[in-house]
Amino acid sequence: MAERDPIETLTGEREEVEATEAERSAVAKSTSPRRKVMLGLTGAMLLAGGGWYALHDGSHVSTDNAYVNADSAQVTPLVSAAVVDVPVVNTQYVRRGQVLLRLDDSDAKLAFERAEAAYFKARREFAQTSATGGSLAAEVNARQADIGQARAQLTAAEAAFAKAKIDLDRRSQLAQSGAVSGDELTNVRNAFTAAQSNLAVARAAVVQAEAKRGAARETWAANQALIDGSSADTNPDVAAAKAALDQARLDLERTVIRAPIDGVVTNRQVQIGQRIATGSPAMTIVPVGSVYVDANFKEGQLERVRPGQPATLTSDLYGSGTTFHGKVIGFAGGTGSAFALIPAQNATGNWIKVVQRLPVRIALDPKELAGHPLRVGLSMDATIDVSGKNAR
Repeated sequence: MAERDPIETLTGEREEVEATEAERSAVAKSTSPRRKVMLGLTGAMLLAGGGWYALHDGSHVSTDNAYVNADSAQVTPLVSAAVVDVPVVNTQYVRRGQVLLRLDDSDAKLAFERAEAAYFKARREFAQTSATGGSLAAEVNARQADIGQARAQLTAAEAAFAKAKIDLDRRSQLAQSGAVSGDELTNVRNAFTAAQSNLAVARAAVVQAEAKRGAARETWAANQALIDGSSADTNPDVAAAKAALDQARLDLERTVIRAPIDGVVTNRQVQIGQRIATGSPAMTIVPVGSVYVDANFKEGQLERVRPGQPATLTSDLYGSGTTFHGKVIGFAGGTGSAFALIPAQNATGNWIKVVQRLPVRIALDPKELAGHPLRVGLSMDATIDVSGKNAR
């Protein structure tokens, strides 16, 4: 095999290197425009995303610390009795006025009948008192007549006494001359003494008649005090009996407990046969048609949040495909930690600052709730538009 000339070898290697560099240069020239385009697109996307984020973040605040809530009605009996019927169950939807619970009304019926009897008795006593007033007035007039009669008798007694005194004086003067016998003088003296006694009796009779008239007048006045200015409906005794009757009727009606609002029965705690005390929780009615959302925003997010601003919400129950709309209606009076059972003691030495959250109440659209019902306690994602452009 013939040996290769070194000069030819070096020349061939140089040509190969030059060819490789030429190819690289050609490739670089062909890829440079495409690279520039890709870099430009990437930069534009980053700028657009940054601008959108800055705009969106500046006009909206969001939180996933939000939950459905409602002003639920706790059903409690106002009278104490045994449960005889519970016609509703948990999860049942009830209307306002629908019967939820029936209690044993035996004792309430007896109390009502006693109060009714006392009321009728009070009305009859008032009628009797009114009728007595007329008879007492007649009694006063009778006693006045007695006084007139006693005074007439006193006048007659005074005349008889005066005549007896004159007869005694005359007979006493004649007796000194012997013109009158002793028997006649004795008879005159006895007549004088009798006339004197009759006068004293007549005077006492006048005083007694006046006293009886005074007693009759006082009795009549006392009776009039019970009925003056009142009727059978406004008399105090009748009114008190009527109030007791109304209370008994109310207690009887309260043995049937009805729904105070429309909603779903929740947390039923009573069974038939159970004796339930006044004020004991029996069940809860949740007004699912008027629920709202309490969104717990961080304190640093609330600078521009105002009542009336619109909000959009999604529920974990329905997913992001279902959007609820609402508006801010107010803020809680304090953070959750401020009203905790054991509030934080931030004045202690071992203090670590924790970002606080303040509940913001958001009212929901009733029409959307009707189409997609929510329940108390469900998780929500809430976003509030703080730009002020869509405030309602």
